[in-house]
Amino acid sequence: MIVELPGFQDLIHDSQSTFRTLLDALSRPGTIHQITPRLTPPAGFNTGCAAACLTLLDLETLVWLQPGLDEKVKNWLLFHTGCRFTKDPSQADFAVIWDINHMPPLSQFKQGKPVDPEDSTILLVQTEAISESSLQQPTLSGAGINGQITMPIDLADSFWQQWQKNHDSYPLGVDIYFFAHDKVVGLPRTSNPI
Repeated sequence: MIVELPGFQDLIHDSQSTFRTLLDALSRPGTIHQITPRLTPPAGFNTGCAAACLTLLDLETLVWLQPGLDEKVKNWLLFHTGCRFTKDPSQADFAVIWDINHMPPLSQFKQGKPVDPEDSTILLVQTEAISESSLQQPTLSGAGINGQITMPIDLADSFWQQWQKNHDSYPLGVDIYFFAHDKVVGLPRTSNPI
């Protein structure tokens, strides 16, 4: 396996910066945050999602890659993070999604257990665009949201139906990060679509 594309230019500072951005995104759902480290991931892998993977994945994490991602993405992740892979989404600590309209139902990912609700899958979803003008999307309420906020990503009604069930399962369920280029939006299971 030969990996031509490097990872972070400054491993410590870039991973710390990305981690802080990811924490902010999940603690303030529906708000747009920018991931600042620069890197050149393989084709089909946007920079925000790639930076999140370099930050979150390690030798102990089990990752599910949505079929259709280029094999170079898997090789790049393996080389830079040492993570392990699974073909079973219900076993994954993280799932990398490139096409949200054709991924498994949210209920098929690891949901956590009553004694360990945090032991659930975090979905890293690539999307075409994140825009504050997505007016057709539902508003969100819940922890980290002052009143209500409109989700800045265009998502199908079928997704929101699944998300409502995910929210209703709290404290179990999955959390999601959405990435478009170098932007990220967090959607934790505490967020309720209205």
